Amino acid sequence: MKAKKSLGQNFLIDNNIIQKISDNISVNNNDLIVEIGPGRGALTCKLKEKGANLICYEIDTDLKIYLNKYEDEKTKIIYQDILNSNIKNDIEKINYNKLYIVGNLPYYITTPIIKYLIEQDIIIDNMLFMVQKEVAERFTALPKHKNYGSITLYLKYYFDVEYLFSVSKNSFDPKPKVESAIIKFTRRTDKPQINKEIYFNLINDAFKMKRKTLKNNLYDYDFEKIKNILLKYGFNENVRAEELSEEIFIEIASIL
Repeated sequence: MKAKKSLGQNFLIDNNIIQKISDNISVNNNDLIVEIGPGRGALTCKLKEKGANLICYEIDTDLKIYLNKYEDEKTKIIYQDILNSNIKNDIEKINYNKLYIVGNLPYYITTPIIKYLIEQDIIIDNMLFMVQKEVAERFTALPKHKNYGSITLYLKYYFDVEYLFSVSKNSFDPKPKVESAIIKFTRRTDKPQINKEIYFNLINDAFKMKRKTLKNNLYDYDFEKIKNILLKYGFNENVRAEELSEEIFIEIASIL
């Protein structure tokens, strides 16, 4: 079966990479794995070997010929767009301990899918995704790096995000135009105790125009209060958002 460009399909065919991904997924029999975009089942068969409960969301019904054989009492294939699903309702039908979400995400909707999962009223213990390498670098960037931005801090609020390894474009059929990477999300037990809405508005505004100073981006804020915190950490009002750590943004948000 040929991949469909309209669905952003690139099937993983490198068995070494498939095994490497599987090796980074540690689950018990009473856990639940949700796989997004199983495709032809290259990773699905490895996930089944782990003995955990498994739910797979696949938008392409033409792939039933590959996936239906994996269904049994512990594995369910749902032919639906994950973004249109009721994942909370689907997983509540299963008695499980920890929730692990994995997938080779369509690159053009990577961020919407991850945000959708975060916004559901469910506890996600771990996530492991194949994403575009450039996106992986943005998600895991550190302060003072050009890839560091509001999405980095948004994800960090919920998870510790780790860049595991790169994946060559030669590992796929058809071969994509970009390199890929595997990233791992581990739920934070020390999530910042601040007003989430204020914090997210702050980081979105702070990075609105990356070349502008923090003061110019936060023109609607009481900058004298912010300036005092900047001075505390050795920064002046001409600092750019990408130079500030999560700790500093959290402290700023706490006084707004």
